[in-house]
Amino acid sequence: MKQPSAGFREIEHTADWEMQVWAPDFPGLLEQAALGMYGLAGAHLAEKPRIKRTVQLSGQDEESLLVSFLEELRYFGEMEGLGFDGFQIKVEGYQLDAELSGSALYQIDKEIKAVTFHNLTVRKTERGIEASVVFDV
Repeated sequence: MKQPSAGFREIEHTADWEMQVWAPDFPGLLEQAALGMYGLAGAHLAEKPRIKRTVQLSGQDEESLLVSFLEELRYFGEMEGLGFDGFQIKVEGYQLDAELSGSALYQIDKEIKAVTFHNLTVRKTERGIEASVVFDV
């Protein structure tokens, strides 16, 4: 069976949560990582009202940009009670510009305390790009 060109899956990990993420390109990887993080947390968004946020981030490499992006989403969830399911992401070098659309989080089954750098590598593969991300829960 052919694996989809973008996606995420949970990987068994002893103390925390680990997720493998893949996509054809780095902006797609960021989107799948966000969707995967929300999926692991059991996040549920209200249908309305829809909100938009703009995010601009920079990093030293793809790994730091990935962690910064996911931490920014965690911040919106923790401080503003917002989650996102729509992403328009542009990356040039290690600069990220994103338009996010989403709504209020009305339920989170499990809190993610932090996105870690533990075993984090972003690598090119036959299907595009992939990463493994570990979350402190």
